[in-house]
Amino acid sequence: MDASDGSPDYTALEFPEAPADRPCVIVNMVASADGKTVIEGSEQGLGSPTDRRLMRELRLHADVVLTGAATLRTSGHTSRLNDEALEALRVARGKPRLPVAATLTHSGDLPLDNRFFTGSDFEGVVYLSDAAPAERADALAATGRGVQRVPEGAEVPSMLAHMRDALGCRLLLLEGGPTLNGEFFRRGLVDELFLTLGALVVGGDAARTAVETPGHPASHEGVRRLALLSAYRNPETSELYLRYRVRRPAEPD
Repeated sequence: MDASDGSPDYTALEFPEAPADRPCVIVNMVASADGKTVIEGSEQGLGSPTDRRLMRELRLHADVVLTGAATLRTSGHTSRLNDEALEALRVARGKPRLPVAATLTHSGDLPLDNRFFTGSDFEGVVYLSDAAPAERADALAATGRGVQRVPEGAEVPSMLAHMRDALGCRLLLLEGGPTLNGEFFRRGLVDELFLTLGALVVGGDAARTAVETPGHPASHEGVRRLALLSAYRNPETSELYLRYRVRRPAEPD
C-alpha cells in the first residue's frame, strides 16, 4: 500500500464489533523514526499539531480513554477533546460530551493534585489492584473519582469486563504507556494500532518504546502480526500516520 499525501480524517472511522467479553481496544501512540516514545521522560516534542488533532479525533469515538499510572504521573491524564465541534459531534451521535477517563494502578500511589483528579468536566475511574492497601483506595475515593478494585494478576481482563458491563464501554482507547500497551498486546487484547511516526531520531540508551513487556523476553510466540489498513504522509512535517489491524494467531498470511 502506498502512503497518501496529506493527513487523514479520523472523524468517520468505523471499528470492529466488540467481542462478547470486552470492549474493542484501539491503541494510539506517537514514536520517533527509531521507535522512541519519550524525550527526556515526556512525549512532548514528538508529535505535530496534526498528530494531536488525530488523537482528539480518536477520542471522539471512544467510550473510555485509558492510560497507565506511570503515564498519568508524568504527563497527566484527561479525556478532553479540547474541540467544541468534536464534542458536539459526540453528542449528536448519542454519546456523552466527553469519554470517561480511566487509569490502572497496582500500588494506588498517584498524585492527587493531578488534573485527572482535579478536573470536574469529565468522569474518571481508577482501577486499583487488590494488592494495594485499603487506605490507598480510601484516599483515591476521597477525590470523588470512582475506584474499582481488580484482582491481582488479572487486573486487565477484570478491568475490561467492568468497563463493558458497568460503563457500557464498546470502544476503549488506550494511550499508553509502553508497559500497559505491552500487557494488552501480550494478552492478545488489542484490535487496532494507530501509530504516528515522527521524522526524527531520538537515540538514548534508556528511552522507551511504544510496547514493552518487562519480565517477558521477546519470543516468536509473543509476536503480534499486523495488517496495514491505511497510511498517510504529511508533506509538511514528514510524519507518517499508520493504522493497523492486529491479526489473530490462527489467521493465515
